[in-house]
Order: sequence, then structure tokens, then C-alpha cells
Amino acid sequence: MLSSLPLSSIIENFLGPNGRFSELLEGYEHRESQIAMAEAVHDVLVRGGKLVVEAGTGTDKTMAYLLPALLTGDRVIVSTGTRNLQDQIFEKDLPLLERALGRPIRATVMKGLTNYLCLRRTDELLKSARAEEPAIKKKLPLIERFMGETQTGDRAELRELPEDDPVWGHVASSTETRIGPRCSFHEDCYITRMRRRAEESELIIVNHHLFFADLAMRLGRAGTGIIPDYETVIFDEAHQIEDTATLFFGVQVTRTRAERLHRDAARAAEAKGGALLVQSSLRTILDDLKTKTTEFFAALPRPSEGRRLNFDPSMLKGHLKDAYLAFDTALEALESHASLHAIESEALTQIARRASSLRDDLAQILDAVDGPSVAWVARDRDSVSLGASPLEIGPILESHLFESLHAAVLTSATLSVDDDLEFISGRLGVRDGIELILPSPFDYRNQAGLYIARELPEPRHPDYLDDAAHEVKRLIEITRGGAFVLTTSYRVMNFLRQELAESLPYPLLIQGEAPKAELLERFRESGDAVLFATSSFWEGVDVPGAALRLVILDKLPFGAPDDPLLQARGRRLEERGESAFRKLSLPDAALNLKQGFGRLIRTRKDRGIVAILDPRLVKKGYGRVLLRSLPPASRLNSFAEVEAFWGAGA
Repeated sequence: MLSSLPLSSIIENFLGPNGRFSELLEGYEHRESQIAMAEAVHDVLVRGGKLVVEAGTGTDKTMAYLLPALLTGDRVIVSTGTRNLQDQIFEKDLPLLERALGRPIRATVMKGLTNYLCLRRTDELLKSARAEEPAIKKKLPLIERFMGETQTGDRAELRELPEDDPVWGHVASSTETRIGPRCSFHEDCYITRMRRRAEESELIIVNHHLFFADLAMRLGRAGTGIIPDYETVIFDEAHQIEDTATLFFGVQVTRTRAERLHRDAARAAEAKGGALLVQSSLRTILDDLKTKTTEFFAALPRPSEGRRLNFDPSMLKGHLKDAYLAFDTALEALESHASLHAIESEALTQIARRASSLRDDLAQILDAVDGPSVAWVARDRDSVSLGASPLEIGPILESHLFESLHAAVLTSATLSVDDDLEFISGRLGVRDGIELILPSPFDYRNQAGLYIARELPEPRHPDYLDDAAHEVKRLIEITRGGAFVLTTSYRVMNFLRQELAESLPYPLLIQGEAPKAELLERFRESGDAVLFATSSFWEGVDVPGAALRLVILDKLPFGAPDDPLLQARGRRLEERGESAFRKLSLPDAALNLKQGFGRLIRTRKDRGIVAILDPRLVKKGYGRVLLRSLPPASRLNSFAEVEAFWGAGA
């Protein structure tokens, strides 16, 4: 019996050189770091407490936490960074574990609500005038057929509908549109079914967005969440937690959110046979809301794309103040009208709640002065948004999450800064946790070369971009393509792509010209392509094999100095007598740099070069901290050494 064996023997029986996995997997290689992590995870899950563990790339940390989670016999939540990792766990790792354990595993994947079809919203759309619009009418038969075939309502099953098709936004569920038990479709709802499956599961696989949306719902006015109650959580890709939790414990108001409210209010009224919509009062309210929404968002400051600017509520004056008051009045009118007719429709009850919530969020943003939050305005492509974010997420997570758990495991390949986990533990509010750093099994000195362009001017120098483009070209010529060119801004990405378009004889891809998954597939299939991309490709991108053999990082990934949240967090540290640069900016850059570096070596057979085009890495004192945080690759100090390293493996 396994239960009668010591813990180390149990783990060895599965992950050791002669364990069950060696019998099931041809060419299986056991990893000492994986066994050490599995033992540490099992211990904390059984005894209780918190474990923060960095497991270097190649450790296979997923199996190192799944196995002990299933051995405990308790319900465990696994929260991952991406939906792709959720699918990998469910479709690849769990079937292998079932064979190793010799028993079925009761597991459920729970994705964000927008991944699931909403029966009520679909019904309302079918009854509304919008169903006759050509773009929607063309796709409705596809949606209706999907409803008749699917058991889960998961959008991933609807492969015929393009990833970015706007029709899905008309029929998807969301935390904003969900009614709950009062909904007439509740018993047949795909979310209800998913939760019931989860309640019977020993392993529930979620992602960070759903986990923290759920936690925010539990602590907010909703009082209940989507995920079944839990006492044990494992966070994979834990370096993403701060940004994701900050998003859900802050507030954000976008034009899209207001327009969805307008659209859904009209549709909810139409679903009642049109009687409500034809009322002149509601028509006037909706027309006025549409106008006032446009005027308010047009009056906001417009930062450059992908950037946030501080929004000081003192800016609310003149035209902007008038636009805000008019927008708020229009929302109040919709709230009152929907509340008046709420008894006639669950959907109208929800419309009233959403209008009230939007007004409350706007007021909260405008009140974010000298408090625990900072207000900002941002632009992503053509969308402008207004928001407020908490300055510190650690105290929130400590008091509302970690203190209530029996056990928590936080893991990633990139958590340490200069061989220390203090930064990430402090930022996430993990006190008195066990900390463990486990090395990668990869031979970085032979597999990876690190080239630093020490002769380039610093990034702020007027000649930097031209010189950097020349450097990129020379590096790509050495490896004959197979390169990621990762930049810290859209401006630099577009400049380098345009500058090198005529001189590189390889397929050139650029972020934004196609969905991310499609770009990566084209990159893999080409074998010699060059992909230009920004921050979303610095992490969570896996291209093993020879297709990716060169990763070029344009500069050190420090946060934007004018970012209002970064500035406010820095001021708070300075007020405590601490260095904002040493305690915040530098460790944050170190983790981001490790993520960028980590795109290169994904298997024991991979080999390639990471080039960093920022001489500050060797010319500034802080560069030593950044270098010590990177894997121990061979240092290449000249193009001759780059050519020699690459040639040695040819």
C-alpha cells in the first residue's frame, strides 16, 4: 500500500528513475528538482501553510504539484496563468496521471464566464431586432446548432466561429450579465452545470482571471462566487498574480462596458414583446445614454497607445465635468426606469443593477485621492478607459485569501530576484511561508549564449534605434532567422519591423496582423521566420525546437516611469524610507527579463542565443542584480564570440 510508505518513497514510486512514469513514458528522464518540489508540495498540503517555490524551466512543475494534490484526497483548486495551460493539464497531464495512479480522476476545468454561452442572452438576441442585422443573422444558425450539440457551452468547441468574431459578445455569459438562481434559464445554464460538476470534483482547474474575479465577487456585493468553496489552492505562474488581482480588486469603466449596457437594456425590453421599448420614455433614455456615453469618453484625456496616465480628480472641471454629470444622469435615468419595470423581467433587474454599479465605479474612481487606490486613464488601440487600482495587493490577499486557507502553493519558473524570493512574497502578502528555489535541469552554459550589446548607445540616445536595427540584422543573419524580436513598446516594434522589411530574406511576422495562436503556428511551420512583438510575447509563449533559436530583447523591461500606479507605489515606499528603485522597479524588471530570456530554451535539446540590446546591463551597477537573476548561459562579448558559439552547435 502506498499510504504505508514514507513520503519520499511514495514520490519515488512515481517520479523516480524506476517509477511508474518511467514505465509509461518512453525515454523518461527523472529530475531531482521535480522530486524535491513534489515532496515539498505534498508536505504543505498535508500539514497546512504556504509554500513559495521557484522551479526552473524544464522541471515539469505541473506534474510536481498535480501528483501530491491527488495523493492528499482533498479538493484542490489549481489556478493557472492561461487557458492553454488549463487545457494541457486536463487533456494531457491528467490522463497520464490516471494511468499512473490506476484510477479515474474527478476533475473539472472552469474557465472565465465569457468562454460560455448564455442561454438567456441568446434567447433575448433571437427575439430582438438585432437578430435581423446581416452580420448577426449570418452567424445565428451556427450558434443555434452549437446550442443543440454542446454539453458544456464552451466556446472552444465552436471552432467554426473565428476567435475574434464580435457575435460571441452578444451571446456570452459574464460576471456583469449573470443573474444567478433568479434566472429562468438557471437550471439549464452551462455555468450552473459546470459548478455542479466542480462540486463533485477532487481537482478544479481554473485560471487566475476566474479565480480573482470569483474572490472579488465573494467579497463584494454579490457575496457568493462561481467556484465551489475551497481550503487548498495551488497557483501556477504565480508571478502573474499581482497584476491579475490588482485588476479585479480595482474598478474600471470603459466605453465598451457602457455600450454593452445600452445594447442589453434595449434587447431586454424587446424580449418582453417590444411593449417597453416603444415607450417614448425608454427610447429617450436609451438615445440620451448613447449620446452622453460618446461625449464623456471623448472628453477624457487620451494617452498614447498601451499607456496609462494619472487621472487626478481635480481634472474634473469644465467640459469634462459637464460631460461626466450628464453621463451619470443618463445612467441614473436608466437605473430608475429598469427598477420600475424589474418585476416584469429578471433581465431588467440586472440592467438596473449594472447601471447602478457603473455609477458607483465612476464615483469610486473620482474619489481615489490620497487613499489606498490611484486613478488612471488608459488607451488600448482605440478604446479609452478610466480606472482606479489598489496601491498594494499584498494586504488584501493576506487578509482575504491566505489567512482563510489551509494550504497554498505558489510556483513559477520566475519568482526569485538575485536568488531571493523576498520580493514576490512581500508583494503577494505571503507571510511565514516556506521558500524554495530549485534549479533547472537544462545545461544553460552549453545550450544558451547571452550576448549584451555593450557598444550600443543607451536607449534614450537619438542614435539608439538606428544602431539597434543594424544590430538586430547582424544577429538574425548569424542564425539565419528563427528569431523573436521582443520590444518594450509598439513604437520600437513597428520601427524595427519597417526598418528591416527590405533587408531580411526571411518571413517577417508582427504582433497584431493575426491572432497570437496563428502567428505562433506560422512561426513554427516556417522554421526561419522573424517575429516582432511586445510584452504579451515576453511570457507564456512556448516554441520548443529549432524554429526559435534567437531571442532579441530591445532593452531592460523597466516599467514606464510615468505609469501612475508605479509612481504611486514608488512614493509609498519612499515615504517609508525605502528605495522605490531597489524595492520595486529593479526586482520587477528582473522578473520580466527572466521571462523574456525564458522563451529560448524549452527542452534539453534546444540551443540558441539571447541578445539584449541595452548596454546598461553591464555599465550600470544595478546590472549585476539583473545578470545574477538570469540562467547561467555562456557570456558572449562580441559578434565573433556569437558566431563561434553558434557555429559550434551547427
